[in-house]
Amino acid sequence: MRGIVPAGILITAALLFQAALVLCSFPATLKLERAFPLSQRVELSQLRARDSLRHGRMLQSSNGVVDLPVAGTYDPFVVGLYYTKVQLGSPPKEFYVQIDTGSDVLWVSCNSCNGCPTTSGLQIPLNFFDTGSSSTASLISCSDQRCSAGVQTSDALCSSQNNQCAYAFQYGDGSGTSGYYVSDLLYFDTILGGSVTTNSSAPIAFGCSTTQTGDLTKSDRAVDGIFGFGQQEMSVVSQLASQGVAPKAFSHCLRGDEAGGGILVLGEILEPNIVYTPLVPSQPHYNLNLQSISVSGQTLSIDPSVFTTSNNQGTIIDSGTTLAYLAEAAYNPFVTAVTNAVSQSAQPVVSKGNQCYLITSSVTDVFPQVSLNFAGGASMILRPQDYLLQQNSVGSSAVWCIGLQKLQGQGLTILGDLVLKDKIFVYDLAGQRIGWANYDCSTSVNVTATMKTGKSEYVNAGQLNDNSSPQNEPYKGIAISMISFLMHLLLLGSLFL
Repeated sequence: MRGIVPAGILITAALLFQAALVLCSFPATLKLERAFPLSQRVELSQLRARDSLRHGRMLQSSNGVVDLPVAGTYDPFVVGLYYTKVQLGSPPKEFYVQIDTGSDVLWVSCNSCNGCPTTSGLQIPLNFFDTGSSSTASLISCSDQRCSAGVQTSDALCSSQNNQCAYAFQYGDGSGTSGYYVSDLLYFDTILGGSVTTNSSAPIAFGCSTTQTGDLTKSDRAVDGIFGFGQQEMSVVSQLASQGVAPKAFSHCLRGDEAGGGILVLGEILEPNIVYTPLVPSQPHYNLNLQSISVSGQTLSIDPSVFTTSNNQGTIIDSGTTLAYLAEAAYNPFVTAVTNAVSQSAQPVVSKGNQCYLITSSVTDVFPQVSLNFAGGASMILRPQDYLLQQNSVGSSAVWCIGLQKLQGQGLTILGDLVLKDKIFVYDLAGQRIGWANYDCSTSVNVTATMKTGKSEYVNAGQLNDNSSPQNEPYKGIAISMISFLMHLLLLGSLFL
């Protein structure tokens, strides 16, 4: 399954107690350049093409909660990706990395890199890691246990000539990266007893990219690297959990509005409406057992075997895909059911091979609710905005098109940001389950981690200074807040950034 699902996801800071509140807001704002001109709506074929490239990007007891800032947006007319900021090395250096639930490894561009972009259309500074400039950096040898574990999962390779643990990732879009593994400090903020402690750190292994090719070399949406949130031992989630720094779980809540950003924590968001379904065991990705699809409460006539997990079939949660994709055998029944449900209030049209509709009323008043039904009785409820995209207008009519695309000739169902936005998602890796609930991701959340004391402690980190509010310029490029730290320093009367 390596090479199926792309990069894309958010992360969050280390708190040394059982529960915390995290607010998705940022003290600084940056403008994201539009990937497509505002004056021209993007064809779904272009979005599918971009997603197909990004699909190739997917490679095959705790003390606290780690909170990292989130920026970016699912909006395909702006960027169509989410990313975060990490600090590595001594002295610490900042790197912007794409959040990716489809791979395991954190890697960043390193000095003397061949093909690495030097500027970004996201208006963020790009940096290069230099092992010689960090007093705490060390190379990882082939005899290192972390390297041995990486070799077993194809996340690492070794050369008998220099005993250096290395990697070479070739992606399905023809791009690739190669380099070597480094051990150095990852910095984060911790909360203990209601106080924020800055510059906590833990040693981690991460990739130092010396070569990049293909789409990775382009500067339009360039970042410093990729932060893999997979399950294998080389992932930062697994490394921090093994050190007792953070729980073996992470959660995100991606904002679907123009401000973008969201919440990403290593820990479990607590929300009473979360429903859980088991992960399909022994899979490299986050595979779930989708059993059926309902439209307007009616279960569609789709053979359940269509969703069975196998080498080239199954349902994957992927925060790095802009749209969402249905297995070919499920797509036609789904589109037919939606079309029938709106036959009295919408005019079906086909645009560039995509099923679209002309409507004069609110999309929520016209289109039905859709339910994706998973094992264990967990249903994911989709609003019309979670499976449709507005393309343009024709006179007084708005044109909305099916955003769940058909994966031609494939049995994969990929749930990307179109579906995942405006929901809490909890990846309980220790319990091998994923949960979700519809949620306003611009508000605070409760986050829990297991404490040595066994107690639950709640911290309100949801009150931010007004100066930290994101500022939106919807027609000049969206201003995205860049730092979503836990702001408990307000208790001391000062801003945490």
